[in-house]
Amino acid sequence: MLDESGIRALLEPFQLELSSSQISQLLAYLDLLLRWNRKINLTSIRTEEECVSRHFGESLYLARSVKLQGNLLDIGSGAGFPGLALRIAFPDLATTLLEPVAKKRAFLKEVARVCCMSKVEVRPERLGDFSRQCQDATFDTITARAVGHFDLLVPEAINLLKPDGRICLWVGHNQGQSLLEASERMQWGAPIAMPIGLEREIWVGTIKPDLK
Repeated sequence: MLDESGIRALLEPFQLELSSSQISQLLAYLDLLLRWNRKINLTSIRTEEECVSRHFGESLYLARSVKLQGNLLDIGSGAGFPGLALRIAFPDLATTLLEPVAKKRAFLKEVARVCCMSKVEVRPERLGDFSRQCQDATFDTITARAVGHFDLLVPEAINLLKPDGRICLWVGHNQGQSLLEASERMQWGAPIAMPIGLEREIWVGTIKPDLK
């Protein structure tokens, strides 16, 4: 099992500033991920080293460019990346995780419990159902990783976004180009390229000022 120095070495390319207590949280999360993954399919990545770099490193890399505050909605959370992982960097962030698979929801709740993450709500709805059921809910940040159908996801997500909020999407380079056509209401910043595996990027968008 990796220790703190091993985690820091793997995260070095991402230039993250994590305290020892945050690394401890990451280690507890990683231990749960590896153990649960033997029983249910949380991720196709099996080695702890790749889990740290691909899942934690890429999720937390957003913190290099964006300071998150207020509340966050994570769409299709799966094993908690990026939404729950971002709580390590932003412990005060109120987090809502949408995950339709019951076994994955159980895992997310267990991570929040073991890692002492308060203000985490795990919900079973898909985005469209959540949007219809919680019409008054709005979020400062909406995240999603490894998803498609942006032509449907982005317009639905906009309905849940505060006027000055942002949508952050983890995508492949070619996939990211399609975001420019996903909604005329969004404006996107320059893609944030990953330091490892440059074909993967984070796109951060906001509602166009004249459409807020």
